[in-house]
Amino acid sequence: MEGDIILRNIHFLTDLDGTLLLSDATLSAYTVDVISRAMEQGAVISYATARSYMSSNHIVSVIPWKHPIVLYNGAVIYDPLTMKVIGGHWLDNSVANSIVDIGRAHALLPFIFALDENDKERALHEKLTGSGSISFYESRPNDPRFSEMTNLACPDSFRTLKVTYIGLLHELEPLRDEVVRRFDSQVHIHLMKDSYIANHYFLEFGHPNANKKEGLRQWAKLVGCKPEDVTVFGDNLNDLGMFETAGAKVAVSNAHPALHELATYVALSNDEDGVAVYIKDVAGCE
Repeated sequence: MEGDIILRNIHFLTDLDGTLLLSDATLSAYTVDVISRAMEQGAVISYATARSYMSSNHIVSVIPWKHPIVLYNGAVIYDPLTMKVIGGHWLDNSVANSIVDIGRAHALLPFIFALDENDKERALHEKLTGSGSISFYESRPNDPRFSEMTNLACPDSFRTLKVTYIGLLHELEPLRDEVVRRFDSQVHIHLMKDSYIANHYFLEFGHPNANKKEGLRQWAKLVGCKPEDVTVFGDNLNDLGMFETAGAKVAVSNAHPALHELATYVALSNDEDGVAVYIKDVAGCE
């Protein structure tokens, strides 16, 4: 069909939390309908998220995703059809374990997110004590990724995706600064406010290329286009790399001011289905 040919030349990559998802971390029926119809008509649509596959799929699986997805802020590229890891960047385990030691000296303990020998997602941790980490864990009941260790370290046979601390800003900033002094360009760092845990921030350390900018580049190559052919959607600072690289950058109205500055268009908020409204207007899907 002629419409299919047109839509095949349209590529969308969207963030989830605060962007595609409502503020209660769900999808609206309108968004599900618009994206599903657009993909049926040939549009290439997927998502790039800080979440894991298990965490994101639990929320968005009602949409029949068929193109690669970007996980863990770009550390993993995953094929939802074959359910296999098809790309990504891993943090050197010795660096990851050193960051755990630095955190311990600051009386902070992280989660280590990794892939095991069978590409299964794992979330390693010691006994949880911080309120932020406990809230994060409790928000994911019966999640088989989590495994408590006596002495936290990433096994040699695992590939570290990211080392994640959850805490108050004044707790995390000194840790960030020390890791920068010790490792500088050997790590990529995200420090951003959590969307769901009041007054808490996420501080994440990963491979230098484990970010959404590189994730977008890998994704574009896999779906057969150039980054400048892609329209991206975002709301938070970890989306800046996509905005710097994509051809069209759409910030939802609730986005961080830094994204508004780079945006080529400001859409309605996440709670007003801004992404879906934009896609329906551009794709003209029926």
